[in-house]
Amino acid sequence: MVRRVLVGVAVFSLWAAAAHAQPQVKKEPIKPVPASDGAAMFQSYCSACHGKAAKGDGPAAVALKKTPADLTKLNARNGGKYPEVKVKRYIEGLDEVSAHGNRDMPMWGELFRSLDRNTAQIRIQALSDYLKGIQQ
Repeated sequence: MVRRVLVGVAVFSLWAAAAHAQPQVKKEPIKPVPASDGAAMFQSYCSACHGKAAKGDGPAAVALKKTPADLTKLNARNGGKYPEVKVKRYIEGLDEVSAHGNRDMPMWGELFRSLDRNTAQIRIQALSDYLKGIQQ
């Protein structure tokens, strides 16, 4: 009987220790994205939907109602000219993008507007410049 109690206590102790053990997870520090680095911002803010190469094939794209745009073809869809004003207005959230849904969806302009005006405009310009540079 005493042996059963000791075995039970040992098993319970091992279970309790395992239940309280924390897994060893390597935490990477969050690296701030420089305001002037359009490529880094694109990867942080846009690639989940638009894909790393901006082709509209990001891992979150399947969850959207409409397939994200291939952002490498903006010139082709606009008579061979980069639509800078239009792109900046989309980024800033001033124009509606049906694939993004309502304004509660990730319209980064609101985030940028929460920063000071100069920083927001630098970020929007850097993203626009990056997109301009990847046109095919």
